[in-house]
Amino acid sequence: MFTGIVEQIGEVVAVHEQGTNRHFRMRAAMAPELRVDQSVAHDGVCLTVTAVEDGTYTVTAVEETLRRTTLGTWAPGRPVNLERSLRVGDRLDGHLVQGHVDSVTPCVGLADRDGSHAFTFALPMEADGLVVHKGSVCINGVSLTVAARDATTFTVAIIPYTLRHTNFHALRTGEPVNVEYDVLGRYVQRLMAGRAGA
Repeated sequence: MFTGIVEQIGEVVAVHEQGTNRHFRMRAAMAPELRVDQSVAHDGVCLTVTAVEDGTYTVTAVEETLRRTTLGTWAPGRPVNLERSLRVGDRLDGHLVQGHVDSVTPCVGLADRDGSHAFTFALPMEADGLVVHKGSVCINGVSLTVAARDATTFTVAIIPYTLRHTNFHALRTGEPVNVEYDVLGRYVQRLMAGRAGA
């Protein structure tokens, strides 16, 4: 479980394919503190550390993860938002995030709001009931609040600190992002669908 508060930006330094799996070697300041079997969110995707050496660590993505997230497009040099898993007793500064990506959707608009930055994303059809004005959403591992939405898009506003300390500063129009909708909203949606079916 995570909170969507990015600890630091790492960098992909090598990609190695093995069968349908893909291994990513990452460089990050947190690498010496990691141990094998720990969970780390990478742009919102929960991955297990499989090796740690020389200021880098390795994680592995299976075919399903590569297909359902942006990881299939990652190459050396890519900046990645990193967050270690939540510890019991930690403050929950963002919102509860599982590290299970629901959708990949493109950024369709950027705007400088003279003190903040607005990022607009296409709203996948299956997420219509999960994106709520003023509700929580996790984009590339960052806990954000939905500032606006319409029938086809939703917008988040990002303060300068978040822009500098996440890979949002490198995000461009047309680039896909990983999205995880609020887990509480998903459960409510399923419960309501079950009641409607009954």
